[in-house]
Amino acid sequence: MRLPIPQPIFGAIPRTSEGSLPTLNCTSFKIGRKHKAHRGQPPQGKNGRIAEKGRNKNRGKVGRHGKMGQDESHMVDENTPPETLKSRTLEAVAEYIKDGRARRIVVMTGAGISTSAGIPDFRSPDTGLYANLARLDLPYAEAVFDIGYFRKNPLPFYTLAQELYPGNYRPTITHSFINLLHQKGLLLKLFTQNIDCLEREASVPGDKIVEAHGSFARQSCIECKTPYPQDLMKKAIAEKTVPTCIQETCDGLVKPEIVFFGEQLPADFFENRSLPSEADLCIVMGTSLSVHPFASLPMMCSQGTPRVLINSEQVGDMGSRADDVLLIQDCDAGVRSLAKACGWLEELEGLWAQTARPGQPEAKKAEEAAKTGDERLQDEIDKLTKEIDKNLQVTDDQHTWLDNHVDTKFARIPDDGLGDGPTAPVHPGREPNPQETRHDTTPDESDPTDDGLRHVFPWLEKKSSL
Repeated sequence: MRLPIPQPIFGAIPRTSEGSLPTLNCTSFKIGRKHKAHRGQPPQGKNGRIAEKGRNKNRGKVGRHGKMGQDESHMVDENTPPETLKSRTLEAVAEYIKDGRARRIVVMTGAGISTSAGIPDFRSPDTGLYANLARLDLPYAEAVFDIGYFRKNPLPFYTLAQELYPGNYRPTITHSFINLLHQKGLLLKLFTQNIDCLEREASVPGDKIVEAHGSFARQSCIECKTPYPQDLMKKAIAEKTVPTCIQETCDGLVKPEIVFFGEQLPADFFENRSLPSEADLCIVMGTSLSVHPFASLPMMCSQGTPRVLINSEQVGDMGSRADDVLLIQDCDAGVRSLAKACGWLEELEGLWAQTARPGQPEAKKAEEAAKTGDERLQDEIDKLTKEIDKNLQVTDDQHTWLDNHVDTKFARIPDDGLGDGPTAPVHPGREPNPQETRHDTTPDESDPTDDGLRHVFPWLEKKSSL
């Protein structure tokens, strides 16, 4: 799940362990850019300025011709040969991995890898979290993640947290793919924008994860930063109560260490953000790459390092380098394809099967998704049959009684001289048809099925002949 973060001019600055701001040379502190020039940068003029020739005059502007936070990316010419891969294809990436040349893989993920688990993203119309927060009576949707509003009214966040808290959802097969990379000793680091902890649920170790926007994994006091016990937080979220600091001298509010609007990004992000430059392979999945400084991470990869995008659309500068491979498809389908090409598909499916939890809603959804059309149709028929039986409240004994009762009634018809004509029901509000003959209109006060059947046969009169 991707939590949008407001962007300061120079990005968020990490604090030291004592809580103070470190001394920085702001002239060299640039988000999303290496300090020294590298291949692919335009030629430099005097004083380090970009030479006028080939200069992008719209650079840094916001409007029709520029984008805030990143330059416009251009797709690499299809005739440009790759530097590292044999070709810009899935098969070439798989061969690169199987040959042992991708020993350090960096993965970068966003909300798109969790949507198939049933977790909504934030901004999708009608289905996103922000579109479904009206019941919380917020002044504006984003207030639920605003630290200023949280200080005044923390209850809406805890109402929402009950839905998002870890344990309610099953990891997707994409999460299990990341764990598979770890199991094979190939995962250098996972950078995620998600706060849902599904990577941890899929058994990816915490020391392999950089949660750029925080997560539910830890919680602390917003005033003195004292850690808060996990079991007490779980209880508070289940009861929709607001916990306070466990220190007697502090009565500050406690919240999970999710980065709210107005808060600094975790220091862990800045301590590890240079790791992509050490990677042999970069895999980007399920992110729009629109929130900085996270969006700058793929650009930190060295030239010649293959980058793979598994996403529903092309994003960022992915596709602008000679060794970029774009898999424009669903994340789960993409990782299955890559695992199959590597010969890992059976192993991947086995790892994912281990994430199922008895009674977990998402585990049931996964089982449903695996069924064939005929199996789902049969399940619907069985469900409908059970509902009818429940509504009618007809037991086996009642079935037997009803059969005998009907047999007795029809057996009396010839003896009563009522003829052989069929009995036709008369609908309420309809004039009787003289051609239709109704028999045995004497009410049977002992008939217990009258009330139970009227909602099924609404045309029956108050007292039926059966």
